[in-house]
Amino acid sequence: AVVSTQSTGDKDKVAKNEYETMLKAKALLEEGKDVRKCDWSNKEIEALNKHLLLTSKPVIYLINMSEKDYCKKKNKWLLKIKQYLDENDPGAVMIPFSGALEQALLDEPENAKTYLEERKTTSALSKIITTGFKALGLQYFFTVGADEVRAWTIPRHTKAPQAAGKIHTDMERGFIKAEVYLYDDIVEHKTEAAVKAAGRYRMEGKNYEMQDGDIVNIKFNVTDAKKK
Repeated sequence: AVVSTQSTGDKDKVAKNEYETMLKAKALLEEGKDVRKCDWSNKEIEALNKHLLLTSKPVIYLINMSEKDYCKKKNKWLLKIKQYLDENDPGAVMIPFSGALEQALLDEPENAKTYLEERKTTSALSKIITTGFKALGLQYFFTVGADEVRAWTIPRHTKAPQAAGKIHTDMERGFIKAEVYLYDDIVEHKTEAAVKAAGRYRMEGKNYEMQDGDIVNIKFNVTDAKKK
């Protein structure tokens, strides 16, 4: 059986917040505005997340061009599209790309580098992926073991204990500290020992806000509940 831990009063507050939030969203939509363009409190965001409204999602505008236009970085529509977005969605991210070029790179990955060099251009795929990832408010942290390296996805502004909980709930429950250094540190110094020698290895506590690219070793301790 599932037992609710919420009192009737708590449930009423949640329902009231959700109702008021949806009325606010309804008013915006009736005005022809996107839900994402309004300022929302954390409680309102919790209510909105239940309904997955299309206009609450972040938007990136991908402009598909012919391979020829993409390589030349010229197209008669680019400026007009940019002007439209500046007027109707200020601050929006617009990324030109060529689906034809990206497909050619996927079809012959062994020749991708030569293909790009001959056309004096670059793939836009990495930019599309990283921009989309950031638009969703996500970031990575890494754990490193003797036999594997793993990347974990967390929302921005996640604190260290909650990040540890992504690995295992016991790590969040018994969190003591996080030993942290950056991906860039290991690239520069090559080994963990060298990172430590360079003073880049840090100890962080429960209030530490995880940064994109952190490499983390979680220290935790979970004991059994005391017997009565």
